[in-house]
Amino acid sequence: DVQLVESGGGTAQAGGSLRLSCVASGYTYSKYCMAWFRQAPGRVREGVAAIDSGGGTSYADSVKGRFTISKDNAKNTLSLQMNSPKPEDTAMYYCATSQWVGSCRDPDRRSGDFGYWGQGTQVTVS
Repeated sequence: DVQLVESGGGTAQAGGSLRLSCVASGYTYSKYCMAWFRQAPGRVREGVAAIDSGGGTSYADSVKGRFTISKDNAKNTLSLQMNSPKPEDTAMYYCATSQWVGSCRDPDRRSGDFGYWGQGTQVTVS
């Protein structure tokens, strides 16, 4: 089975920066789409950013221009660079993978496509 382990969460001052990482291990299908989701208490889970097997990226409007998603296939690592985080970015952040590249077009609508999820890493911005 595939395991996804997030790290890098913590507390940051507004306007600072954080970098989240997600390391995948275990045997799996090709990861045609990898994405970051987040969920705050009392709020629905939302897609933050996604990257497909060709390197194409998409972002939620709320983070566009501030966050950057990237991946390193050789190291089986997904990253999220969070620049200028805001208090409203406070949430539990999860990485997830889908075997369908189309999942990256709209991770929120196609959240069911993502078969593997990490345990989450907490991000708090004050």
